[in-house]
Amino acid sequence: MKKYTIGFLLFLFAVAVNAQQKGTILVKNGTVLTITNGTLENTDVLIKDGVISKIGKGLSAPKGSKTIDASGMFVMPGIIDAHSHIALDAVNEATSPVTAEVWTGDALNPMDVSIYRALAGGVTISHAMHGSANAIGGQCETIKHRYGTVDPDVIRMQGAPRTIKFALGENPTRVHGGGNRILPRTRMGVEAVFRNSFSEAQEYMKAWEVYKANKDKKGFKGVAPEYDLRLETLADILRGEIIIHCHSYRADEIYMLMQVCRDFGIKRLVFQHVNEGFKVAPELAEFGAMASVFSDWWAYKFEVYYSTAYNAAILTENGVVTSINSDSGELIRHLYHEAGKTQKYGGLSDDQALAMITINPAKQLGIEKRVGSIEEGKDGDIAIFKNHPLSIYTIPMYTIVDGVVEFDRQTDEDDMRIYADARETIDVTLHSTVSHSEDRCMQNTEFLFRD
Repeated sequence: MKKYTIGFLLFLFAVAVNAQQKGTILVKNGTVLTITNGTLENTDVLIKDGVISKIGKGLSAPKGSKTIDASGMFVMPGIIDAHSHIALDAVNEATSPVTAEVWTGDALNPMDVSIYRALAGGVTISHAMHGSANAIGGQCETIKHRYGTVDPDVIRMQGAPRTIKFALGENPTRVHGGGNRILPRTRMGVEAVFRNSFSEAQEYMKAWEVYKANKDKKGFKGVAPEYDLRLETLADILRGEIIIHCHSYRADEIYMLMQVCRDFGIKRLVFQHVNEGFKVAPELAEFGAMASVFSDWWAYKFEVYYSTAYNAAILTENGVVTSINSDSGELIRHLYHEAGKTQKYGGLSDDQALAMITINPAKQLGIEKRVGSIEEGKDGDIAIFKNHPLSIYTIPMYTIVDGVVEFDRQTDEDDMRIYADARETIDVTLHSTVSHSEDRCMQNTEFLFRD
């Protein structure tokens, strides 16, 4: 019994240690790619209590803190993926054309090994999105990559703005019109869903405004409107409190949603995929809509038959804030290669290309004041590469989240890259101390009982 008690206490200690840690670390002598303030040669970056404290030469590490010698290596902001589905067991609540009341944050799986694999590619933040089965899908969650915890709150990016998934085209028409023979069956039906939903939300808001304005007046006998989480969420979109991220391919539909948003006064809009965005790049820029694109994926179904690998560059040159995303638990590991393709297709500069996986997705998620560039006062999220991150020969060496090393190519165990084996027996009492890797090992044991 004593054996199991000690093991359980070690496990609880491991969970507590991993809870949104804020570390102190000095990265010395690196080539620092700040993204917003140029490249700094042979420069140190001091992260103190999870925040970038100083950037300069000859900095000293606080007593007892870790130091990484980045001589000959490149230091850049942690990579951000604006479109991902990692850390989620379920993606689509495909039971209705409108499911704004659901939230991926209710279903995060912090033990998904894809989080660690993303860290191995320098990715520190991703956007855990609802799927594209619904015209208006569920709310999404921006997460920080802290792998190996049983507590979903550990991976939430506290204070990140709320976001929601919309979808255009074949996905909602196939699932609902084709599958259930309900609206929307056509592309014009998708637009009708948007307009009907926002109109209902306006009526809901008006009803609450009338009630709040009169409830304290003498003689008023009205009752409060029935609370409706779906309508409340839609109302928050109209209030500007939620950023729309919309699955999109065709230019005509992209233009359509901008018109709908104009009619309802909605300004916070990011298009995902945007394969035909290059056709309406000036219109996107004029609206202020942003674009999160694939580097070179298209033609995998009919509505996405037409695109170009020059899409990201064309959007950028037209003034559209553009990012490169993965939408894939595999592609997320080498977003730096995907960004590099914009130099072959479009001739973008190093800073422009790297912005597509750092500061630009940060802007799209509304977190650019905290992450996306190496600046004093920003979160200590950093990726360190051997060779330039846009080189085909680059190798991610370290990934740091809030000053804590979450990936170390040289010291991490090989079995951290794979799913836990349900047949494996682990005696946690053999561990006299709880290191970061041992923490993960014990928490992966808990993963076995999840199903």
